[in-house]
Amino acid sequence: MKLFGTDGVRGKAGDFLDAMTVLKLAKAAGIYFRKHSTTKKILVGKDTRRSGYMIENALVSGLTAVGYDVIQIGPMPTPAIAYLTESMRCDAGIMISASHNPYEDNGIKFFDNHGNKLSVSCEKEIEKIFNDNDLMIGEQVTGRNIGASKRIDDVIGRYIVSIKSSFPKDLTLHGLRIVLDCANGAAYKVGPTILEELGADVIVINNKPNGFNINENCGAMHPEATAKLVKEYRADIGLALDGDADRLVVVDDQGEIVDGDKLIGALCKYLNDEKLLEGKGCVATVMSNKALEDYLAKEKIELFRSDVGDKYVLEVMKEKGINFGGEQSGHIIFSDVAKTGDGLASALQVLALVLKSKKKASEVLNPFELYPQILHNMKVTEKIPLDKLEGLEAVLKPIREKGMRDLIRYSGTENKIRLLLEGKKKKDVEEGMDSLIAFFKKAL
Repeated sequence: MKLFGTDGVRGKAGDFLDAMTVLKLAKAAGIYFRKHSTTKKILVGKDTRRSGYMIENALVSGLTAVGYDVIQIGPMPTPAIAYLTESMRCDAGIMISASHNPYEDNGIKFFDNHGNKLSVSCEKEIEKIFNDNDLMIGEQVTGRNIGASKRIDDVIGRYIVSIKSSFPKDLTLHGLRIVLDCANGAAYKVGPTILEELGADVIVINNKPNGFNINENCGAMHPEATAKLVKEYRADIGLALDGDADRLVVVDDQGEIVDGDKLIGALCKYLNDEKLLEGKGCVATVMSNKALEDYLAKEKIELFRSDVGDKYVLEVMKEKGINFGGEQSGHIIFSDVAKTGDGLASALQVLALVLKSKKKASEVLNPFELYPQILHNMKVTEKIPLDKLEGLEAVLKPIREKGMRDLIRYSGTENKIRLLLEGKKKKDVEEGMDSLIAFFKKAL
């Protein structure tokens, strides 16, 4: 059975992700982590979905069945699980969340004892154990070796202290009016607390989760509500989180949603100016606009690209010795502060940038203009390897000769091909995309 996708295990709760599958997955993960165990403790957190209760209990059953003690901390942001797993000296951490997906879905993300997301090879090993019934039965424990579980409610303070310590000591949020959209998700308590303790006047919305309203017409996936309130309350800035608070979308003082690539560019320059940027580089994904690359080049900062997914961004950051990177979707990684994308840590860095610039958010978060870009998804009957498609290079040659950037890839989960084309001239991009679409309609 194939379990892991691009970010842990994710699917419809009660269907793909039912109680028996979760219990079995927990046993497999426990057997895997037990090989390198030092404490026999695993931390489990969740977002605010109703199905989190079912999945949490199944995880506890599976983990205790193979000898693990489980610490349950309730609703907390995904990056908090990464931080607390290492801080509390656990063998692993598990977050129950489907991130920005609707409440019907849920997911399971695993972290190692250092708070890092698992590599693909580790995920494959857990899947191998999951599919070995004899091993699963043989590794169950009995008697005194069966694990226990306990719930701890006071760890929120540790995470708050950690995030607040990343904010410059010489700054305060006094005098700033901020609209914060918690997406009825995992940061509904911790988000407002951090901003208020730093002195901000916070207008909080979507902080009343009921198990079904997570990400529903709110948060990072729907920042229009935040934008409207920024204008209505004449706020200095708006911050919209997603359901597990690992993603951030920013709204400037004019009520305009800040493009993710522009945000990465502005933050990268800020870190460089403050002499906090390591490796003189930044990591973004293959989806980021080339205008970001050109903007950073003028600042003598090199842009490296990774596959889509924050864990792949982090892999390249480690490889290149870089401490900053992100995705245009809002996953931003300050590795000096967090082991994964952290919406609240990112928000504090954005606020520090605005304060130190002594400019309005609309001025400082709009550092360059994006190049025209077109994304197009097409259904296909079969996924013929791109290097086997006769005539593709001939179609791409004039596109590339005009200096345009192309990205062509098949979907990993659907019978679709994804086409991306961008360049400095809108007409060239439109004509180039038309030629690509015409080619693939005939070829596939």
